[in-house]
Amino acid sequence: MKKVLAIAPYSFLPYHSGGQKFIAQFFHHLGSKVNLTVLSVPANDINLATTYQLIHFLKEARSRYYDSSLVKKISALVKEGSYDTVIWEHPYYWWLAKKVRAGTGITSIIHTHNIEYQRFRSMGKWWWPILEHYERRAFKEADGIFFITPEDKQFAIDRWKIEAPKCIDLPFGIDNNSPPGDRDACRKMIQEKHGIGEDERILFFNGLLSYKPNIDAVNAIIKDIDPKLETRAGFSYRILICGKDLPEAQIAALNGRKNIIYAGFTSEIDSYCKASDILLNPVLSGGGIKTKMVEAIGYGTTVISTTTGAIGIYKNACGEKLVIVPDNDWDSFANEIVNNSSKEITTPAAYYQLYNWQNIIDNLLQSTKHLTRQPE
Repeated sequence: MKKVLAIAPYSFLPYHSGGQKFIAQFFHHLGSKVNLTVLSVPANDINLATTYQLIHFLKEARSRYYDSSLVKKISALVKEGSYDTVIWEHPYYWWLAKKVRAGTGITSIIHTHNIEYQRFRSMGKWWWPILEHYERRAFKEADGIFFITPEDKQFAIDRWKIEAPKCIDLPFGIDNNSPPGDRDACRKMIQEKHGIGEDERILFFNGLLSYKPNIDAVNAIIKDIDPKLETRAGFSYRILICGKDLPEAQIAALNGRKNIIYAGFTSEIDSYCKASDILLNPVLSGGGIKTKMVEAIGYGTTVISTTTGAIGIYKNACGEKLVIVPDNDWDSFANEIVNNSSKEITTPAAYYQLYNWQNIIDNLLQSTKHLTRQPE
């Protein structure tokens, strides 16, 4: 890939969720290595795209997903710009990708963030079988697929019989390549901001709180984890919950939970994570990797996660910084919080080698050299 066109049909600049952050950082780091142009919606702030060209090309309306006029428009752009590769964010536009490829011959890659049908099935959407058929066909016909998790990649190869050579790893990355040196300063700042005592362990959860898997995780913290921690003699702690759009029902449920602080949305999320002893990840549904876990371990924070919540992370690279508990086993979850909150464990060097963005992009460019366009 030398001159790349990417299609991202949603807002991601500025980012407000882990998924948006992944797209924004991927484009930023890819744009520092190749000539990159991104076509997206007007809601994105062009001034935040500093390493690539961002064009307001797609409509904001939902009709953009079935706008047939895009075939000629994007095909003309591909030819005029002499692009060698087009990356389609998510598989939803594959109907369009096929038509553009047929008219231009450009190598077409799907960047998938989950096995999408599985995510919607776990959320109870009735139409997931239709998406499964469409998604499987898109993978089979694409010239390449970028996978964020090893589990999704292996599923595609084993269950859908997708050719292994065109399945490429693209994990969520971090900018630092060693533990940060400001954890103590961040901890002091957060303690002062929220009135947290020196002897209190800081437990942290964050995410887009209008998203059902995150709402369910907050419910687990309120109804299961916090009550169990209260019974642990001698364990002093505060739970910080950050994120926008927490529903009124959960806000009401926080009344009387003296050890939980809802801090709302914050632009200082990195400082909160560095200040914390434990990142809580009691997630039981959804798909893809939990980006907050990758960042937390990179910041030197230990993560306690359910089995479902830990899907997608390269566990062998995490060492003792990742502790996994069976889903719904809240007694064990609480025990692991108590057992690990005061441990001094350093994030392994191998973790930074795997998850540093520069290494990820270098490996990606090397891994895509063999990709060729499939015949129509």
